[in-house]
Amino acid sequence: MSHYAFIFARGGSKGLPRKNILPLAGKPLLNWSIDTAKAVPIIDRIFVSTDDSEIAHVAKSAGAEIIDRPEELASDTSAEWLSWQHAVEWVEKKYGKFDCFISLPATSPLRSVADVEAAIDKLKSTFADICITVTPSDRSPFFNMIKHATDDLVELVIKTDEQVSRRQDAPKVFDITTVAYVTTPAFIRQSSGVMTGKVTSVCVPKERAVDIDTQIDFDFAKLLVQKMEQQ
Repeated sequence: MSHYAFIFARGGSKGLPRKNILPLAGKPLLNWSIDTAKAVPIIDRIFVSTDDSEIAHVAKSAGAEIIDRPEELASDTSAEWLSWQHAVEWVEKKYGKFDCFISLPATSPLRSVADVEAAIDKLKSTFADICITVTPSDRSPFFNMIKHATDDLVELVIKTDEQVSRRQDAPKVFDITTVAYVTTPAFIRQSSGVMTGKVTSVCVPKERAVDIDTQIDFDFAKLLVQKMEQQ
């Protein structure tokens, strides 16, 4: 089976400008994902889809092949799923059909090789269309997440017949992470989004599930890297 890794890195970023190539512990954020992909023995090729020449240069220097992302797929409003479809079409035209599509977003630099391999194995061992990665959530819509109702009142996001008074009694909920997404080219071509098919998951510990979108996220990742280096 052929396993290809993909990293989608736009040049524009409102939350943290130029975040994909900001240096984290001495190397661009993007390179963390490329290096992880290189360390997964089953991955045959690594692609970076970008609209940005500087990102392309960094990615190529790190050993990835560049997919030129069209400008209309790199705006703040364009769905990344469309970029997935574009990447699949681009790769299949150049290299032919492949079996496994592995997305490793640059925003999750602290993932481990084991996390990626677990997601690949989970998809293969189930009848799911896609495997996502999750991490335990700090908030629960059954317990401590609210929404505005009417007349300046608020209510739980999800109300049950019996009020949940302890967090331990609430159903377990998880946050979707950007550690890894594993699926097939066929599912990407035929579907319109991650959650539109049969979805399975693997759970990743919080310290490896940091998703960098803001300066605070980036600063937190720096602290975690420093802690890892001291161990």
